[in-house]
Formats: sequence, structure tokens, C-alpha cells
Amino acid sequence: MTDGLTVAKDLVVHLHFDIHDATDQLVDTSRDDAPLAVLHGHSQLLAAIETALLGRRAGDRVDLTLTPAEAFGERREDWTQRVSKKYFPDAARLKPGMQTELQTNDGVRAVTVVKVGGKVIDVDLNHPLAGQTLRFAIEVVDIRAATAEELAHGHAHGADGHQH
Repeated sequence: MTDGLTVAKDLVVHLHFDIHDATDQLVDTSRDDAPLAVLHGHSQLLAAIETALLGRRAGDRVDLTLTPAEAFGERREDWTQRVSKKYFPDAARLKPGMQTELQTNDGVRAVTVVKVGGKVIDVDLNHPLAGQTLRFAIEVVDIRAATAEELAHGHAHGADGHQH
């Protein structure tokens, strides 16, 4: 329950977002699901969004436009990697242009398939929205205190506790 809380570090913030590209086309939204829950101040949102949300209350809306450097980075044409098919649980169905996830030493990373070979898959490591100026429309739905477990884990947990 919000109880007059404002967004601050170590609070769980439930929010909805819409992301629009430079032509104002909707490219991503959270509105088809439950609000996104994040532990504020733990790098789960883009830095510019975390800053823009500070001090906001439930019901507040934030609209901001981010450059590629502030959002998902500049697009790097040379940022591809050849990966063994064994690292893709869904390798048999993958085709060029499809997005999938790849487990890395730094966690799960979204990648785009460039080429599928007999034993390897070439992937583009750029974020799908890299290189784009994007408009974020964000609505703060709720704010609550984080549990000790959430603080220890460094992220918000769902209504049924942690799922990892």
C-alpha cells in the first residue's frame, strides 16, 4: 500500500510504461500484463528513468524522451558473435531476424539471430532498440516498502515471493 510514499531508493515501485520511437509508433508496453515491479535504485531501470521517478507518487505520470546514449546505447554494427547451438534451448526453431535470449556470464541477454548454421548461430548483441531516440510514458501505479528478502536479493519479488 502506498500510504503517501514517494519513489526513493530501496522502495518497490509498480509501474506501467509505453515506449514510442521517433515516429511515435508504440514499440513496447507493459499494459498487457501486471505492472512492472522494480526495486528502485538498484539499476533495474535506465538511469535517466530512475532519476525522473525520484519523488513521484502513485498516480503520477512521467513522459521523457531519451537519446540512444541515455536509453539502450548507440548501435554497433560490428557487435555480433558466433555461438554454438548448444547454448540455445530453442535452436531448432530459430531463423534470421528472430529475437531470443542467451545466458551469459553477466546474466540473460536478449539477442537477434543474424544467421543459422549447422552447428552455430550468429547473433547481434545490440539491444533491439539500440541507436534509437525513444519516448517513455511511465505511470507510477503503486509504491511500497521492500521486504528484507527483496533488499537482500537486490530486486522486487512477485506476490508469491521470489521465483528464483
